[in-house]
Amino acid sequence: MGNREDLLAGARRCLEEKGWARTTVRDIATAAGGVSMAAIGYHFGSREALLNSALIEAIDEWGTRMGRTLASFGEAGSSPAARYEAMWAAIIKSFQDDRTLWLATIEALLQAEHSDDLRRYLAGSQVQGRRGLAALLLGTPEDEVGEAAARTLGAAQMALFTGLMTQWLTDPGQAPDAREVVSGLRALTGIVGAQE
Repeated sequence: MGNREDLLAGARRCLEEKGWARTTVRDIATAAGGVSMAAIGYHFGSREALLNSALIEAIDEWGTRMGRTLASFGEAGSSPAARYEAMWAAIIKSFQDDRTLWLATIEALLQAEHSDDLRRYLAGSQVQGRRGLAALLLGTPEDEVGEAAARTLGAAQMALFTGLMTQWLTDPGQAPDAREVVSGLRALTGIVGAQE
């Protein structure tokens, strides 16, 4: 690999091991196999730009992996409710298996306040995520999901996803499991199910 690729790999390791705020230029250079600290400025302009690039690369790879996982949730022939619960089980497993990436994603949300590029990337990812989640739940291709479905079904699913993620990251011992999530949604349906 060249210096640029080594720096990206080193920055990703640092994000996973130390998080955004605690990663220094020296940490990245060391994790990159001793690449010169000056190379960060040469290739990326700043530590922040390098960490943005490394995080975006990691999120893209994780998104592809997560999409494959969610696309195959549940057993063939099972009820929609059973498949939905299996999907939540797969999501929760990701919170456990990819904990450092999820934490880095939360840090990225905070850093996006200071980076227009990162904010635009994350906002675009949310639009894509809402559409993808709606498509998954409706069992239709993403390009057939209407704006209303993305902004309602997809957005509500994403809100549940984000809320559950923060619970699993802060207190996994008390966070709900897949069965409890589905039970909670059934209770909410009883509250909002009646049309006004």
